[in-house]
Amino acid sequence: MPTRPKERRPPGPPPRPRPGEALDEVDLAILAELVRDGRQPNNALAAAVGVAPSTCLVRTRALRERGVLRGIHADVDLAALGRPVLAMVAVRLAAHTRAAIDRFRSAAPRLPGVVAVYHVSGATDYVLHVAVPDAAALRDFVLDHVTSNPAVAHAETSLIFEHVRGDRLPGLEA
Repeated sequence: MPTRPKERRPPGPPPRPRPGEALDEVDLAILAELVRDGRQPNNALAAAVGVAPSTCLVRTRALRERGVLRGIHADVDLAALGRPVLAMVAVRLAAHTRAAIDRFRSAAPRLPGVVAVYHVSGATDYVLHVAVPDAAALRDFVLDHVTSNPAVAHAETSLIFEHVRGDRLPGLEA
């Protein structure tokens, strides 16, 4: 049976939860458990939260539909994929028009080696999280895809020595 291609969300800010729909203690507990272990089956999730499996399933679906739970992601060892060099490339754009920002935001996630794109405040407009095979590939990425882009006024690269992912939902660090 052919598989459907996964629908990708368009670039830009993620959908926000609908106003007026507050998260209750059960919703927060479900989210905290999924942050801790997103692979656990519904019955284990329900037991950990203290609700019936049917309730847990309905609540989890509602969190997805409301845009609160945007997905469950794999934590992949990029070094195992031949990309052990991680860096953050800070980018300042030459123009700050809506069109320039939209063009950069649309193109940046598709650049080779880009893991994530962050639109930030301050002297930097964007930070690109990249994973590459070696220092030469990082240099080539910056020269070929960042500083050669006429929309980019300045770029500054910082190597990542270590990345430790949090395992708790901010605000629920019991």
